[in-house]
Amino acid sequence: MRILLVEDEPELAHWLSRSLEKKGFSIEWSNDGLVAYRRLQLEEFDAVILDLGIPSMDGHSVLSRLRSEDNRTPILILTARDSLADRVDTLESGADDFLPKPFRIEELVARLNALIRRSRGRDKPRLACGTLAYDLSTKRFTLNGAALAVTPRESEVLRILIQRSGEPVNKQFILDRLTDRDDEIMNVEAVEVIIHRLRKKLQASDVQITTLRGIGYCLEPLDPETT
Repeated sequence: MRILLVEDEPELAHWLSRSLEKKGFSIEWSNDGLVAYRRLQLEEFDAVILDLGIPSMDGHSVLSRLRSEDNRTPILILTARDSLADRVDTLESGADDFLPKPFRIEELVARLNALIRRSRGRDKPRLACGTLAYDLSTKRFTLNGAALAVTPRESEVLRILIQRSGEPVNKQFILDRLTDRDDEIMNVEAVEVIIHRLRKKLQASDVQITTLRGIGYCLEPLDPETT
């Protein structure tokens, strides 16, 4: 899961980055509000950890601009301000959650996971595309009611696709969300190989992974008229 950390205290930012990466997150760090805002206009993240007291453009301004542009990326606010008025104002401005400093990394991880689950609809016990289904509790796929045999890496890629079924997903997007990438060589070519294997396993089913040239891959149901 790719997270943008917007924090101007280097020591805190480095500690957070290391701690969250150990929990399986991919962290991008920005210490400038304007730079972070521009990145969020161009790039896609699973969530943002946003400090309010940052240079160039403060956290409140970043938040209000993003929400005015209908950018719905989950945003968790980190701040030393902990008054009720500050919390209410921040949440009403469009923040999804609020965590005052100091905090424990375990609480931050739990809050991030909850935000990302809600944003993707993962609070639902099951994701589906046609007869392909993913059980969020068991983390297993079924196809037409039968267990689908996939490797752990294939399962990760297919999970990313089914979470955004019907939408194009590019190779770098998939790569950025794979966990434990140090245990093997993972690059965009490896993603292509995994997609090829998944297509074989989905043959003769009512779902397919289509390639949108120059855009990415899309998991979608087959048109009944073409089957």
